[in-house]
Amino acid sequence: MKKFTLFLILFISGQVLMAQTNVEKGLESIRMESIKGQLEFLASDWTEGRAVGTKGAYMAADYIASMFQTYGIQAFGDEAYTQPTRSERMAGARPELYRTYFQNFSLIEYEPGDEQVFSVVTSKPGSESSMDFVYKTDFYVQTGTVGQKVQAPLIFAGYGYSDEEKGYDDLKKIDVEGKIVVILTGYPGHRDTTSVGYEKFKPEGRYATYYLERNKMQKLQDAGALAVIRISPGMNPMSGWAQNDIYRDNGGFNESDKRPNPYYANRMSLPGKELGSNLSTFTVSARVANEILSGSGIEMDEFEKKVAQTLQPASQELTGKSVAFKTSVNSKVVNARNVLGYIEGENKDEFIVVGGHYDHLGKWDGVIYNGADDNASGTVGVMEIAKAFMATGKKPEKSVVFAAWTGEEKGLFGSTYFVRDAKEKNENVVLNLNYDMIARNPEGDTLGNQAHMVYTEANTVIGETTKKNIEDFDINLDLELRPSERPGGGSDHAPFAQEDIPIFYFMAAMHPDYHQPSDELSKINWEKMQNIIKVGFLNTWKFANSDDWKKTTLKTNSEVKP
Repeated sequence: MKKFTLFLILFISGQVLMAQTNVEKGLESIRMESIKGQLEFLASDWTEGRAVGTKGAYMAADYIASMFQTYGIQAFGDEAYTQPTRSERMAGARPELYRTYFQNFSLIEYEPGDEQVFSVVTSKPGSESSMDFVYKTDFYVQTGTVGQKVQAPLIFAGYGYSDEEKGYDDLKKIDVEGKIVVILTGYPGHRDTTSVGYEKFKPEGRYATYYLERNKMQKLQDAGALAVIRISPGMNPMSGWAQNDIYRDNGGFNESDKRPNPYYANRMSLPGKELGSNLSTFTVSARVANEILSGSGIEMDEFEKKVAQTLQPASQELTGKSVAFKTSVNSKVVNARNVLGYIEGENKDEFIVVGGHYDHLGKWDGVIYNGADDNASGTVGVMEIAKAFMATGKKPEKSVVFAAWTGEEKGLFGSTYFVRDAKEKNENVVLNLNYDMIARNPEGDTLGNQAHMVYTEANTVIGETTKKNIEDFDINLDLELRPSERPGGGSDHAPFAQEDIPIFYFMAAMHPDYHQPSDELSKINWEKMQNIIKVGFLNTWKFANSDDWKKTTLKTNSEVKP
């Protein structure tokens, strides 16, 4: 009887242990030694900063694919055929279809060419005059992907700023389609901190001003503008076009006779089947601005003071004024590739995507931007979660794709291509985890455990599950939850959110080494990085094996009152 009782106790204990080990085995596989080993290679000088399309990026991609293969993760990239040798063909072998770990696509890299023409044309009854200005003396242009030759009327659109919730819209009463739009940089009241406009519209966040200007360009493009002329009162853009560099460059990490090449000088685009946007954006000197506005009754200083207090747009057509311009473009095709692996779930046609970008800024003038935190750290997080899923020994209910994106630094191109391709193939992507910069401390993080997670606000269970996992597994992480209606910004969750796919996105800190050569291994907070990976795994495992997180706070059409 005693032997039977002992057997029964051991059997029951074994069953309980088995029920616990799926998650625990996965969690225990996320080891510090593995994290360090992978990050030390990805952020080494061998990969030369992993800039999209470079040899270093291809080397990093090969490494990531080899790790997926080592862990037993299946390939989820493009299809290809085997290439039997002549002797193998003679023996009857034929090419066989297989799937690779790489999703290949092409980008266009482009910059302004040598010929740029810009003329302000004034038309009066019986006459027409043209003022022809010189490139990099009175104007600079960010071209589209192809050259243009245009003459079109001008329309003044204030700041080109719109905020419907706060009741201001420079574009509301004007039609910019087929016209060249003249705008001021900034927003109403941006130069007067005591103004009504400043108090109402001041953007929050380190990169808020950048996103504000970018959104203005996007709205003008969507409204059909042919080109944009930007005026910056109080600033002298000509100083940046000067050719006489008398003093040695001594800024940040650099001290040399030559100013380093700017990473974003050569822009990239992800071509589609159509030409798409080709909006040229001109920055002009004060004398060009005055020539454009002469005779219109618009005086820039007075306009800014008035609109800052009244918040009344003053957009108008510039009668008798047009601009003729011709742009040229130097461009080339750059091949790039995402790295994709997956675990097929019980429901093989429902996908969760765990992703992070592996590209960084590359190597410029002999200086390597290693990007240890941005975003070798997030890439390692993706690989570790892939390994943890395999370590559970259990097939998840949903299929899980593990993705290392490229082209993020140039415009979220890798993730955008994946989302576009998945949509065309009718693949049912239901959730995205994004890792970007998960291994550093923000200012004031004395305990070294602070981070934040942005997630789709309607899916409240995502936030609740995250808090529960941190508590239940005693993870040392002070995580700020940031719900957002449709999370955007400059990281790879944005293309998913734009298609209304729920996301959750981890980031540890923005720091002074962001996009600097000093983003090195020596500054990594290894414990924080490991803990963020653990929470990401616990969340993803839970979401891959349940549907609770799909419940949203959104009201159905029948619940919304007319």
